[in-house]
Amino acid sequence: MQFKNILPAALAVAAVSAQNDTSMMNLTSLIASNSNLTGLATLLKSYPNAADSLANATNVTLFAPSNQALQAVQSVLGSANGNTSGLVTALLDYHTLKGIFYASNISSTPQFPHTMLNNTLYSNVTGGQVVECRLEGSTAEIISGLKQTANVTQANLNFTGGVVHVIDSLLQIPGNFSSVAQNANLTALLGAVNATNLTSTLDSASDITIFAPSNSAFQNIASAVGNLTATQAAAILEYHVINGTIAYSSSLTNTTIKTLGGGNVTVTIVNGTVFINSARVVNPDILMSGGVIHIIDSVLNPINNATGNTTDSAPVTAFSGASSGTAVPYTSGVSTPTSSISNLVASTTAVAASYTSVVPAGGSAAASSGAAGGSSSSSAGAGMQTGAVGAAALFGGAAFLANI
Repeated sequence: MQFKNILPAALAVAAVSAQNDTSMMNLTSLIASNSNLTGLATLLKSYPNAADSLANATNVTLFAPSNQALQAVQSVLGSANGNTSGLVTALLDYHTLKGIFYASNISSTPQFPHTMLNNTLYSNVTGGQVVECRLEGSTAEIISGLKQTANVTQANLNFTGGVVHVIDSLLQIPGNFSSVAQNANLTALLGAVNATNLTSTLDSASDITIFAPSNSAFQNIASAVGNLTATQAAAILEYHVINGTIAYSSSLTNTTIKTLGGGNVTVTIVNGTVFINSARVVNPDILMSGGVIHIIDSVLNPINNATGNTTDSAPVTAFSGASSGTAVPYTSGVSTPTSSISNLVASTTAVAASYTSVVPAGGSAAASSGAAGGSSSSSAGAGMQTGAVGAAALFGGAAFLANI
């Protein structure tokens, strides 16, 4: 796989020049020779095991954090206890793609290439955790955990084992379901999952897609929720999970997909709006340790899988006769985030407005675990905000650090 049209012409010319100057260097020499990467060079000297692993890698693409981006690492290593070398190795692995990907081929359709991060403490994605790569205007963005965005500022620095792109902020390793749901203020879904004893299942799952109803979606059917048994609630939640397939937004197409509970959901794309049955996807591609979350505007119902909602501006409930309540169901005992991350709570209906669907040989993109993320690469992306952050935020949530 390759990327597409990334940066302005001036940067592209500079990148070609740099590429000619560095193509015979090994990675360590390239990093040491670049004034924007002195912080990374210092970090690698401090953690020789992590440095050796990176230096020996071949056929790879490194998103190299600039000096400014690496400011965030200082607070992480200062606040983390125990195996900081393991943390640094995981972080470097997450910045390293399998395969050589040139910036000139990133496109506006997001792609999701696999990284070298296979440590099960951090990732349960077959083939390695992914980043999202996309072209936004003339800027190549790399999107990581918590939907944080890093920009490519220096592209196509060749070395003997692959290529380096310098980025302006650090990529964040995605957290597990619970930490992501908490950060995205999906507290009703998190409370419902806790109440039905599905938390550990989703936190430890591998290669799953979750269509996650927003808090308002649960509130819109508050009267129906009050009449559900635990078994019925669990069945509804399982209807929101695709097991064994990571269906990133750019691999979705008009199709039906079997859910964890056994029933099928129907995916429909109309003028860039993605529907799951009659629910809209309003925030796609939130990465987590075991796959991806797409936020939807209504709760799916396994016994009412009607499609539609293509012209109605308001969410359509799949629970006949249900009415909204003044409180959000299932949120009792679930803490509300003290601050919100704008990219996680943003809402849009133009999810796939500029996408060019790529259907792999042999079938529907959405139904193929390889195309959806099981073992294939895609790209287009974003990373993390500049400045110091806590260890839990950088590594996707305290749940991971507690196990170090």
